[in-house]
Amino acid sequence: MKIIPAIDLIGGETVRLLRGEYDRMLNYEISPQNAALKWESMGAELIHIVDLDGAKKGNPENLPVVREIVKTLKIPVELGGGFRTGENISEALDAGVWRVIIGSRAFEDMDFARRVVKEFGARVIFSMDIKALKPSVRGWKKTLNLEISDILSFFASLGVKEIIYTDIESDGMLSGPNIDNLKRILSETDIKIISAGGVKTIEDILALKEMEDIGISGVIIGRALYEGTIDLKEAISVSKKNNTVS
Repeated sequence: MKIIPAIDLIGGETVRLLRGEYDRMLNYEISPQNAALKWESMGAELIHIVDLDGAKKGNPENLPVVREIVKTLKIPVELGGGFRTGENISEALDAGVWRVIIGSRAFEDMDFARRVVKEFGARVIFSMDIKALKPSVRGWKKTLNLEISDILSFFASLGVKEIIYTDIESDGMLSGPNIDNLKRILSETDIKIISAGGVKTIEDILALKEMEDIGISGVIIGRALYEGTIDLKEAISVSKKNNTVS
């Protein structure tokens, strides 16, 4: 099970939104570059970056900052937020991003999802951002009347092996991951799930680790790292016990 530190960007600065609400923003003094270097030095094998300006505007806005982060790291970076064209994806990959996270447009235009899988393969990963068991898109401002089971079946038909699942209601809240929803989702698919949202303590990591056998492949951690409620080295150690890293 991978432990993946998150860096959320607004205006090139490190922030965190509570439940994705732009008027409930936490600012952190550490720069995105220094945050990435810190997590790398503590053993992270992948950095998860979200361009929140891009998610809101529908076009990546912080790529220059991400390009500088990529240059300073020896580990890969995945980037999401506003990627709604093939050109956007190509630009990010050309900037050194390892893989691009696709959210909104994949749910609003399934032909687009098919095209990007065909063109980019494993260089893209889909993010299923869920509120009240429905997907939210466009910076989490719009909810779609789609069933999770249908979404998972569609991704499976594309040959997708792993997706990111964000529980919006717990994201940034330090309230613990939504274990019940995760179990429900995992019971409906063989696709591996990277869980995001709610992690606060090492006990949360242990709870998710127990679900590794049924499909949890990674955990994204944000606010808990910046506010010190969880130690990254300890989380990584726990995640690797009796576990073969993929």
